[in-house]
Amino acid sequence: MIINQLSEFLINLKYEDIPKESIKKAKLCFIDYLAVYLRGLESENSKISIKTIYELYGGDFNSLNKGFVNGIASHSLDLDDGHRLAQLHPGTVVFSTVLAMVGDRNLDLDISGQEFFEAVIVGYEIAIALGMLVNPDHRNQGFHSTGTIGSFAAGAVASKLLGLDLEKTEHCLGLCATQSSGLLEADHAGTMGKSLHAGNAVYNGILSAFLAKNGFTGGESLIDGNEGFIKALSSSLYDRHCDEVGKLNCSQLSQFIDMNLNKFHINEVYLKKYPFCRHIHSAIDSTLVLKEDLNDLDLDLDFISSIDIETYRIASEHDNFNPRNLQDLKQSLPYAIAISLVADDLGLDSIDELVEKGLFDENADDEKVLKIREIANKIEINNNEELNKLTPEKRPSKVIIKLNDDESSDLENTTFYPLGEVENPLSYEDILDKFKTLNPKFNMNKLQIIKHMEDCSVYEVFNELSLVD
Repeated sequence: MIINQLSEFLINLKYEDIPKESIKKAKLCFIDYLAVYLRGLESENSKISIKTIYELYGGDFNSLNKGFVNGIASHSLDLDDGHRLAQLHPGTVVFSTVLAMVGDRNLDLDISGQEFFEAVIVGYEIAIALGMLVNPDHRNQGFHSTGTIGSFAAGAVASKLLGLDLEKTEHCLGLCATQSSGLLEADHAGTMGKSLHAGNAVYNGILSAFLAKNGFTGGESLIDGNEGFIKALSSSLYDRHCDEVGKLNCSQLSQFIDMNLNKFHINEVYLKKYPFCRHIHSAIDSTLVLKEDLNDLDLDLDFISSIDIETYRIASEHDNFNPRNLQDLKQSLPYAIAISLVADDLGLDSIDELVEKGLFDENADDEKVLKIREIANKIEINNNEELNKLTPEKRPSKVIIKLNDDESSDLENTTFYPLGEVENPLSYEDILDKFKTLNPKFNMNKLQIIKHMEDCSVYEVFNELSLVD
């Protein structure tokens, strides 16, 4: 059973088993998470969730409620890390769970920095291995993996922090399986449900761990049983691995899990620069290159007659030409490209300024807003079958800018790996710049403690970072 495999890995992983490069990447992911989380607390999504906790629980921010808000805050900006093959955002769930549990004084979890990294690596590894197993079938069936598989990641982290034995860890992950939820329609319909998925995953994972700790049973067949997670939420995968009588043959699935656990997939995690859906980023990167080309040719945007975007199927489906709110905007390929060309940068402050000037107002008369709409209307998006064949190993986009100027050739650029992938990485300094841009009032010197946090207690680290009350 897959749950048994995951649980044994979770129980057995020790700090000394983790490569130094994976610890280094975990520290970078933690800094990136904090950058997004702290700014995300200011988002409308977070403010509504906090108000709701006050209404329902009188402001009792125990680990469950804190974890719920953490997940929403860290996923609301679309700037959190991800893994392209697993098709999910592990950091938002993993770190939100640790922060919620260590920050809950009632739990009195006095864990070391080494135990912190054990829990973090376990969470990333289980999330990514499961995501790679069930995708793309899971996503194609309409599920948002950050919400569904995120529940397992949160449960794994919570189980590790609580020191559950093998049997109780299996029950925890079984309970996570039966609570897994999150529909892609919430993402693409321009709703706050996308960030809710992350908050719900953290909440369910912590709840499952404590239920299991106290004797509540979940069962080890809830992933690969005949009526389990794979059958219900990844039915094409289930059908491909059934025998003649319709029973799931688990041997190949179990072999896949064995091959992908203890591989330290956190090393493959991407980090984001732009607050848009990841599938849009390769087109943004190509557009920014072409923007420089326009500048070098001393051509302004009026010289653009049309823009063709050739990309893979999933990216081409982000074709909202009329975004009505921030959630819509993050999923809009044409508007992301238009803003890339018109605005000075793609930072949150720049986008907030455009919103204030009427980006979603049909009657707005601001010059930049009107130019963005003009450029967006010149864009054509095509599902390119050749590029589609390169996915999911790559996420390629080709952008072609056609010019009115008879003396200049069309401009063209192709990006195969968006900025932030391990093949096209953001540096440590880049992430510090991201942190400072998102949180200009934060004392950046406090981040120094993360460099050697394996030698500290986690409560000491969180206290230095002002993450505990």
